[in-house]
Formats: sequence, C-alpha cells, structure tokens
Amino acid sequence: METTLRMTATTLTSALIASFRSAADRILISDGSRSLTGSELCAAMDEMAERLLALGVSPGDRVVVQAPKSLDLVLLYLGCLRLGAVYVPLNDSYRPDEISYFLGDAEPALFICSPEAGATLSGTDSVPNSVALHTLGAEQQGSFLATPAPVTKSLQDITPAPDDLAAIVYTSGTTGRSKGAMLTQANLLANARDLSQVWGINSSDVLLHALPLFHIHGLFVALHPLLLAGGRINMMPAFQAGSVIRAMAASTLFMGVPTYYTRLLADPRLSHAATAKIRLFISGSAPLTPATFSAFAERTGHYILERYGMTECGIICSNPLDGPRQAGAVGYPLPGYDVRIADGAQTGVLEVKGESLFTGYWRQPEKTKEEFRDDDYFITGDIAAIDTDGVVKIVGRDKDMIISGGLNIYPVEIEMLIEAMPEIGDVAVVGVPHPDFGEAVLAIICPVHDAVIDGAAIIERLRPHLAAFKLPKAIEVAETLPRNAMGKVQKAELRRIHAGRF
Repeated sequence: METTLRMTATTLTSALIASFRSAADRILISDGSRSLTGSELCAAMDEMAERLLALGVSPGDRVVVQAPKSLDLVLLYLGCLRLGAVYVPLNDSYRPDEISYFLGDAEPALFICSPEAGATLSGTDSVPNSVALHTLGAEQQGSFLATPAPVTKSLQDITPAPDDLAAIVYTSGTTGRSKGAMLTQANLLANARDLSQVWGINSSDVLLHALPLFHIHGLFVALHPLLLAGGRINMMPAFQAGSVIRAMAASTLFMGVPTYYTRLLADPRLSHAATAKIRLFISGSAPLTPATFSAFAERTGHYILERYGMTECGIICSNPLDGPRQAGAVGYPLPGYDVRIADGAQTGVLEVKGESLFTGYWRQPEKTKEEFRDDDYFITGDIAAIDTDGVVKIVGRDKDMIISGGLNIYPVEIEMLIEAMPEIGDVAVVGVPHPDFGEAVLAIICPVHDAVIDGAAIIERLRPHLAAFKLPKAIEVAETLPRNAMGKVQKAELRRIHAGRF
C-alpha cells in the first residue's frame, strides 16, 4: 500500500512520508552516532515542522539556513517540506555582508545559523529586525533544539500542493547579485524519481554522503533518490579522502565533485580492493577531466558516471548506468527531458525542458523572462555539442562563471571589491585550470601609476568580505587588460594567457 502511495504521490513531501512508512523498521540515515529508521524519520519530520510552527513559521514562509552539516540539518529540511515552508540553504562560509543580501532578498520568517555565527550576527544590521534568529550546531546544540518539541495537532490540516514552493536556491550570475531559483514540490519529486530510475537506486543501496548540504548536489541529488527508494544514507561531516576510502567497504554509492576524485587519486590507499563494494561512482557540479576519468578507472576498475545539471533544473543529462561512459561527455538527456542547441547549430548554447525545470527567479520576473524561450525552453548559458547518437558534451560557458571545487563564483562581486582599493586602476577576475579545484580564481590587476601591489595583502583585505572559496588563489599584475573595440575586457584571452598558472 505504501509503495503504491509513494509512486502515485504528487508532492515530494507525500512521497517521502510514504517511503518512510514502508521502511518503518529499517535504518534509512545515520551519522555514525545516531541512526534513524523510517518511522523515526516520520516522527522527526513532524517534530521539526512543529518546532517551526511554534516559532511563527507558516506554510509558504521562507526559512533561510546557514548551519553546519549534521543529521539535524537534514531533519530541519524535512520539517520545512512537511510544513510547506520554503527552504533556503546558504553556503556556510558566507560572510555577514553576503548574508545580509540574502536575508533582505528572501525576507524569511526565520534564519537559522550556527551558534558561533549567531553570536556574531545577533543584533547587527546583517539580520533585519523582522527576521527571527535561531541557532543549530553540528552536535545537537543551539537554540532551535533547546526547548522540548511542542506537541499539537496543527499539522493535520497542512498538506503541501504540487505547485507549492519547496525551496529557493540562490545561484550566481556573471552580473549583479545572486538569483533565487524557485523549485516546487513537483519539480523536486520529478527529478528524484528520474534519478532513482536512471541510476538504478533501490532499497539495498548505501550512499556514502560526503557532500555539503547547502548545494543541490548534496541536498537534492544525493538525498532525495535514496530516501524515496528506501536506501540508506551514511553521512560524513565533510569530505576527507582517507575517511572516505575506509568507509567505502560499507557503501554501494558515492557522489562527488571532480575535486573529490583528484584527492582520492592522490591517496595511495585508493585501489581495486578499497572500492570493490561500490557499484557506482557519480561526478557532477563541475567538468570531470578525461585524465581524471582515465586515472580513476585504471586505479579502481570503475568508470565514473558523469552527469550534468543546474540549480534551475536539477539533473538533465547522465551517462548510462549500463553501457560505455564517455570521458568528457555528460551522456544522454534523462527520460522525458528535451535538450537542444540554440538556433539549430552543431555547437552552441544548450537549452533544456523537463518536469524538474524551475518556475523562475524569486522576485525577478524580467530576469526569468530573459532566460526562457517562447516555447518554454530554458537557456542554460552553457556551450554544448550533441553528437549523432544524442550524447551531450559541455564544451564551455558563454558566461564568465567560475566553478571552483563544484561551487559557483561570479567575478563581478570580487572585481567590485578590488576596484574599490585606492591603488587599483583596473582589474579582471577569471577562472583558470587548477589540478585540484578544476578552476581557480585568478585576479589580474593593473595598479595606479607606480603603486606597489602586494598580492597577499590584497587577498587578506578581501577575506572579511568574501567566503573563502571565492578568494583569489593568486594575484597577477599587468600594465593593461586586453579589451575589444567596445572596451569590454577580453576574458577569454586572459584565460588563455594564464591557463598554466597553477
């Protein structure tokens, strides 16, 4: 009965509840010290929703969360789904200036952060007076869990609908501030079901979860298919190559960004024997190099499955579960998804359509309109080629986005901060190849007159204003920047010049 309900459910919330009930006595998630069965997850989901209600959160309200990875963070997310609140995850390394923007834009009813951040942010201009602030730590500490959970029957009449927003996930652009991609209950459910099917995820799978929970990779792509299928999730607080290799003996699935795979390859303990129990390695969030693909296959006997997706639409393409996987390719569109190259060209901007496609950017209708064709295809901004067999290859980006370690970075924010420094006459920030992170942030600076540039000092001056992953890995000094006839900096030329910097 519960299996039928899970398959006919029209919202992610109802599908998860049905899955939890069908696995009432099986452990579905563990962090090494705590393990929860399906029935315990159901109860915890309701308890978190009740806590949110008690703090004044109603269905449709935004809950902005910037807290360390933990089992309770997963439960908080599930509680938001149960209540019909809108979950807004933030990278846990964002600084007060960045947090202030997100809170001002999302206008949440509640902001939950780490106890350490709460002590710093409480009472400051970064958190508007209209936003309640509570804390949640990695080990069950913080004000959010400090009081006994209320026991009411308020949830009985709350049933999220398919078109209700489930999450707003901020994604960086190359100009202006981050945009909030709005994802509905139906969007998230569709992609979760599709991924369960194409990757063959089932109740016997055990996922080794080393990804962060502020990104769709760790929060949606990793969690949803396993929870729907009744598989088990073993959570690690963070990626650490040695710990991951040791834990592989009890796992069947591993998902990571390319940086994880380069770091695993650097560990001599990685071998055929160490990875024997894993049936599938999956990579995404940034391009996986053919060299890493080949080296991993040689060391382990496993051919990494690369896939392609975006915050705005979840996973769109995947290499096949059965059959050859091409290095440098992201595979075929998922069943029910349509992809095409703009204007019918052989190589060009990839456009996509599918059930998981987001409904638009939060409070930016004009920007939303710009990103969609009249026939509802979304313009990804990624340059792709599709071969005669339908295999998609991502060959570049038409925007200047930098993806470092699987995280999106937009140069304008960094450039504005550097330009404000009195000794700087001109600056351009680009991404260049990096053996570990895929891409590294490089700032090319033209000083004013004969000013002496201290690159390390500039990076330190940026540190209070930027998350660590956005900081330049290096500063280069130049007399001028290459510009075209319209005066626009030719960043492609800068990337070419500095391609061997790291």
